[in-house]
Amino acid sequence: MKVTPSFSHSLLNSRWLLPAAVAAAVGLGWLAGTQGPTLPTVLVLGPPLAFFVVLVFHFPRAGYITALAYGFVLNYLARHFVNLQVGLAMEAILLLTWVAVVFHRTDRPDWSRLRNDLCWLTLFWFALNLLEVANPAGASVLGWFYDIRGSALLWLLTVPLCCLVFRQKRDLNLFLYLIIGFSVLGTLYGLKQKVLGVDEMEQFWLNSGAARTHLIWGQLRVFSFYSEAAQFGSSQAHIALVCGILALGPFSWPKRLLLASAALLLLNGMLISGTRGAFFVLATGTFVYLALSKRLLVLVLGLGLAAGAVGVLKYTQIGNPNPSVFRMRTALDPNDPSLQVRLHNQAILREYLAPRPLGGGLGVMGHWGELYNSDKFLSTIAPDSYFVKVWGQYGIVGFLTWFGFMLYILGKCAGIVWRTHDPALRQKLLALTAGFAGILMCSYGNEIMNQMPSSIILYTSWVLVFLGPSLDTPALAPADRV
Repeated sequence: MKVTPSFSHSLLNSRWLLPAAVAAAVGLGWLAGTQGPTLPTVLVLGPPLAFFVVLVFHFPRAGYITALAYGFVLNYLARHFVNLQVGLAMEAILLLTWVAVVFHRTDRPDWSRLRNDLCWLTLFWFALNLLEVANPAGASVLGWFYDIRGSALLWLLTVPLCCLVFRQKRDLNLFLYLIIGFSVLGTLYGLKQKVLGVDEMEQFWLNSGAARTHLIWGQLRVFSFYSEAAQFGSSQAHIALVCGILALGPFSWPKRLLLASAALLLLNGMLISGTRGAFFVLATGTFVYLALSKRLLVLVLGLGLAAGAVGVLKYTQIGNPNPSVFRMRTALDPNDPSLQVRLHNQAILREYLAPRPLGGGLGVMGHWGELYNSDKFLSTIAPDSYFVKVWGQYGIVGFLTWFGFMLYILGKCAGIVWRTHDPALRQKLLALTAGFAGILMCSYGNEIMNQMPSSIILYTSWVLVFLGPSLDTPALAPADRV
């Protein structure tokens, strides 16, 4: 039987392939020399982008997966391609995926999946942020516009979308593979920075002001491809906690050994970041895991080990020659100068906000405050904490609303985990719930949960835990337990 060669096979073996490639390279080089790099860049990136658009319209799930992966590399691209608006690409990917979901020809969206507490809270929080444009404090509209993207828009774009495209256990497993895989790559890249040094653009970033907080006692606080060391260390602690809890689950021994190895590697990444707040990710997440484990002996033993670890850090000098351990130990020192500065700033804010229950307005603190609200008093106060930033921008009314939402979501996740029957599913949901609790507590010390990749990891974690009851297997009746 005669076999007809495929198009791709014929193309690869064509005698015109090499001349065509050379001609294309020469043409792109000539365009770059005469028209600048913009046109050749468009020509090179055009076909892959077109392919991506077609892929997302056929498989909208691929768009959300791409957004998850992009959340990890976004800050690396921002640091190395300073003239590109890489943040807008995240919103573009999510909006494209929304369009693909709405207009998908064969798989119509099941809008009933959006009728849940999480989506209603998401919508309410976004509406509250829209109203912030009219905050009586009179903050800049530009500051409001840029800040709402991270504080509410990403939340709105991800949570309902994830509810529509993630529906099965395979989605939960893929999510865990992605966040663990990228986090391990983050550790390896961080070790490269520690051993071989940073590259040219990273050094430029340090020289532009970041060295003030990233070179401590002559040691580099490793930041890997994350936004900065605090985000890197906290995220490493978060995923290390997830891996550690999964390693204790009802899985095969090879999987448990791989997860335990990943947890140890990620803990090393946490240490080289010099991020003291990451300690509270582990402490809080471990407590939540023990409380939801339903095993009294495990709870007692775990609390004993945790108390012992805290005691070693607080009351001994073991490990002090290691700069990472020494810096971590200062997280438990109530007289630490950094802590005292933060407490002093909070005292100033308390007095300033007392007659302002609605705060200073969205975008008045932090980076956007310095750019667009430099005439406002709050822009001169470094928040150093997402809790403090919410308090300063939304006032006590907005802070209590936001914190109430966080506690409700955490409590609902804990209740779902408690009632889950499938042991493997329960362990996975427990790991995500404990990770959320840890990052929430850590955000009291730093801006973590509103930064990539922690933000998109948390939003997806919420959805997957809320999805748990539909993925669970029913409890066996007493007669079936043989």
